[in-house]
Amino acid sequence: MTKPEWFPDWTGETVVIVASGPSASGVPLDIAKGRARCIAINTSWRLCPWADILFACDVAWWDHAAGCPEFTRLKLTVDRKAVEKYACIRQVDCRKPDDRLVVEPVNTVGWGGNGGFHALNLAVQFGCRKIILVGYDMTIKAGIHWHGNHPHGMNNPKAGNVERWRRAVDAAWQVIEPLGIKVINCSPISALRNYPKMTLAEALSA
Repeated sequence: MTKPEWFPDWTGETVVIVASGPSASGVPLDIAKGRARCIAINTSWRLCPWADILFACDVAWWDHAAGCPEFTRLKLTVDRKAVEKYACIRQVDCRKPDDRLVVEPVNTVGWGGNGGFHALNLAVQFGCRKIILVGYDMTIKAGIHWHGNHPHGMNNPKAGNVERWRRAVDAAWQVIEPLGIKVINCSPISALRNYPKMTLAEALSA
């Protein structure tokens, strides 16, 4: 597959990916400005409106946000319906229901069941050498999202969903580790098992 013209080249850079777990709201994300790239997932762009990329899987989220005109940088999705409805959104291909992380071809991601997995997969393809995970709680013991439940018409995760997500993100380590990419988990309550935990300040300096 030919690399699309909008596809970023972040070779050798650090990226912070901000997911929606409850722990995300307690992370001082502003300390990453100017020190790392940033991918925000769904409503978490409100925690880091300066993010480079807004990623949301589902057309339902984009509909609720009316295409999110407030965010003016790169917007990505795996949902073809969202791309057809909103000209501002770019398409990422997805190997649903394959949960394996994809290295090649670029702009094609594994499924993994959630946007956090997709964003992690893209960060690898963008060439990042350090990936910092924020809000990847992979448990609902502390709540559903930092912003509460999604509104009516949008799915909210159950325990079985997040356990499936955890397995997919943890399994991605088998592909990522041989590439020499460092992945650091900044959620103190995260159920992920394969990535070291640090504060954001520690992770940026690691």
